Amino acid sequence: MKDIKVLGTGCATCKSTVALIEEVARTKGIAVSLQKVEDIKDIMHYGVMSTPAVVVDGKVVHAGGMPSRDRIEQWLCS
Repeated sequence: MKDIKVLGTGCATCKSTVALIEEVARTKGIAVSLQKVEDIKDIMHYGVMSTPAVVVDGKVVHAGGMPSRDRIEQWLCS
């Protein structure tokens, strides 16, 4: 199971990123633990300056803007 965190303060793009990750995981049949992190202190802990950012298994894999479906599939299938 992949541990995924979406970092962001609650903007529409952050919410869309969460929804897209959920959709891709469901379509691929991959179990994920998905958490939305909105606290600024927690976000800054990861050293990202632009959101949404995505953390997979403790590693920042994306920051700034909504990731593509292909990139999400790569994270989930690796």
